[in-house]
Amino acid sequence: MSEIKPIALQLYTVRELLGEDFEGAVRRVAQMGYMGVEPYGGMPCALAAAADLFRELDLQICNCHVPFPDDASKDAILEIAAAFELSSVAIAMLPPDDFETIDSIKKVCERLNRASDFARANGLALHYHNHWWEFKRINGTATLDIMLAELDDSVGLQIDTYWVQVGGENAVEVVAQAGDRAPLIHLKDGWLDAKGDMAAVGHGVMDVPAIVNATADTAQWYIVEQDRSNNDRLEAVQQSYDYLTANGLARGKK
Repeated sequence: MSEIKPIALQLYTVRELLGEDFEGAVRRVAQMGYMGVEPYGGMPCALAAAADLFRELDLQICNCHVPFPDDASKDAILEIAAAFELSSVAIAMLPPDDFETIDSIKKVCERLNRASDFARANGLALHYHNHWWEFKRINGTATLDIMLAELDDSVGLQIDTYWVQVGGENAVEVVAQAGDRAPLIHLKDGWLDAKGDMAAVGHGVMDVPAIVNATADTAQWYIVEQDRSNNDRLEAVQQSYDYLTANGLARGKK
């Protein structure tokens, strides 16, 4: 039987609260029992202060979303990696226009391969985090099939399972196909509306147990994320934690 994997929170979920009281919001997340956090670029706190707080609260930094590593951002990415003692980073998104044709997808893969060369040269693994627009089919061909064929083995996929489903593909099948190329799995829930509000994990239509079962041998972390919600964000973060840990789907501290 595979070991139950740890649970982290993508801090973008509570971005407004971080802007109001960074330390207070992070302490609340730690008190809930989350094992780790995934920071994002542009957090309202100095890198060193954030890193010190995460260490104090014994919150592992499982990964970090960073800008695309072009000449203007490479130094900033290395500063983030050093401050958080990262072993991996993820590019949060590329625009929908980059995924309109097979040729444009191949160009994306070329850019990601070059970005991975930079990351590896600096001791980092690079991942790409998807939204829904990467998962439409072009002339019957799935985007993921193209990307897996064109990307170097060094480029990981941070599969956002909710956006896969919004894009029209089956999230369970996609994570199974990605296998160990996707060690960092984003879990979110809702009603599959690209622009609508989202729900706490376990409170929408996503088949979370099936996703976890399909990644039991390949995932390293399950990362809760919520882009939008009508509910209290911290309440949704707590509900997500409670659902995942109470059902043996992820491991927390409580």
